[in-house]
Amino acid sequence: MNTIAGWVLFGCASALGLSIASGMIYHSGKPTKEGYPVEGEASPDDETAVVEPIANRLAKADVAKGQASFAKCAACHSITQGGANGVGPNLWASMGKPHGHVAGFAYSDALKAVPGNWTFEAMDAWLASPRKYAAGTKMTFAGLSDAQERANVIAYLNAQGSNLPLPAPEAAPAEGEAATENAITPTEMGNAGTPASGAPSVDPAAAAEAAKKE
Repeated sequence: MNTIAGWVLFGCASALGLSIASGMIYHSGKPTKEGYPVEGEASPDDETAVVEPIANRLAKADVAKGQASFAKCAACHSITQGGANGVGPNLWASMGKPHGHVAGFAYSDALKAVPGNWTFEAMDAWLASPRKYAAGTKMTFAGLSDAQERANVIAYLNAQGSNLPLPAPEAAPAEGEAATENAITPTEMGNAGTPASGAPSVDPAAAAEAAKKE
């Protein structure tokens, strides 16, 4: 029994010693910087992505496609004239109206606090992200990330009782316009290779005479 007990104690002591030794050898402290970088392609929904002005997108908007996209909103909103409010207010003739214009609907204080009316720009920002547009809104819809889809929906909303005139598209800068504006004109450089205005002129004859004297 003593021999058996001795071997058991020896085994326990050996295991403890190996554990301490391995901990000293393979010790791992907290890394200086946790995690590691993961490279990937930029998302098209990146905030830095360039988005066409809403006026330009409305100019090529498709009302039929907007109606199809509105199906995502139909669970909470009606859009027929005199339609009842649902989880959200009735949206008939809503474009151009003030925020919280539907009488009797319990809008969130966050949305009612937003100044101004439902302009095309305002509706575009709202459909992109309701929570960013009115922090604290009760609307849980995540938003439409596709900019042209938002324009299609806005065109459809506008056609349902509002019929506001669409804004004129913004003209793109003409090719080479910026370069022309920043370019130095021939007058500034001087005519036929002569120094520009304000620069001291040199008489070739006087220069030759001075060279002879030297």
